[in-house]
Amino acid sequence: MTARTKGQDPSDPLDLAIVGAGIAGLSAARALMDAGISPVIFDKGRGIGGRVATRRVTLQAGAALQFDHGAQFATAKGAGFASALDMLRASGHAAVWDTRLEGSARSQIIGVPAMSALARGLGQGAQVVQNAAALALHQMGTQWRIAMGDGTSVYARRVLLTVPAPQLGGLLGADHPLALGVRHVQMQPCLTLMVGARGPAAPFTAQRNPDDDLAWIAQDSTKAGRSNGAYTTWVAQAGLRFSTQHLEKSAEDMAATMLPLLRARVGIDAQDVVYSAAHRWRYARVGTPLGQPFLRDADGGLYIGGDWCLGARIEAAWDSGAAMAADLLVQL
Repeated sequence: MTARTKGQDPSDPLDLAIVGAGIAGLSAARALMDAGISPVIFDKGRGIGGRVATRRVTLQAGAALQFDHGAQFATAKGAGFASALDMLRASGHAAVWDTRLEGSARSQIIGVPAMSALARGLGQGAQVVQNAAALALHQMGTQWRIAMGDGTSVYARRVLLTVPAPQLGGLLGADHPLALGVRHVQMQPCLTLMVGARGPAAPFTAQRNPDDDLAWIAQDSTKAGRSNGAYTTWVAQAGLRFSTQHLEKSAEDMAATMLPLLRARVGIDAQDVVYSAAHRWRYARVGTPLGQPFLRDADGGLYIGGDWCLGARIEAAWDSGAAMAADLLVQL
């Protein structure tokens, strides 16, 4: 965690802490900052964006490869998120990706030069403390104590929790009313394979087949702003059945199982593969959503939200964060 002063003592709490720097947390922070409020965001990772993520690797030969190994693109149904994507495009953080997917009626927006750029653009100006894992929340009168993974505590008058629903019981206690309120929410896993191969590939952008073991395959290097030199990069995401079946395998075993499937689908020669790795997203998809944008306690001091409130789309996370911010602004 980076050095802080305010919020480290209960006599000087933060006005607002956001736990989770995914799209929901960043959306809430953006709306609050636009209203003149400066939250502090705590995230357990080294980067921001949650599943709007990019993996970067360097080969032994020195070549750099990157993979959008989480969310592949964003689409907008509502005017609010459409406006946010327009602003990201205007600032150079996003562009349209012509995937030519059958049945796709909306523009598919990608981050430039990587999907993680969407998060960076949305979170510009936000105070984010990284490598800061929240372990538990405890109410102390009119404020909250957040027990952190490094043994320190953060004190705040109000907290927005934007973590996956299955993690809320561990943070709040299984019998906390808000944790009980999300018991019906179901989240599903997804396994992702990243592959780098020598040379150009046959024309291919992306294909989606929910019934296949590899439900999504994309030639990642066709996206705007991606430059992988003499290499073609691929991302494949497994379907629900396959992901559930192989969820507890090691990352090495996942990659070994998925790589032959990808090679067969898109015609990659084994000798051309220079990199392959798998990533486990334990809470990638929303099976059963909450059915409303967020929940909060009776005092308005604690909010919980995320994509799991509304559905398995980037827009769902953005809508949840924006709704929490709007409600909080009314309370202030």
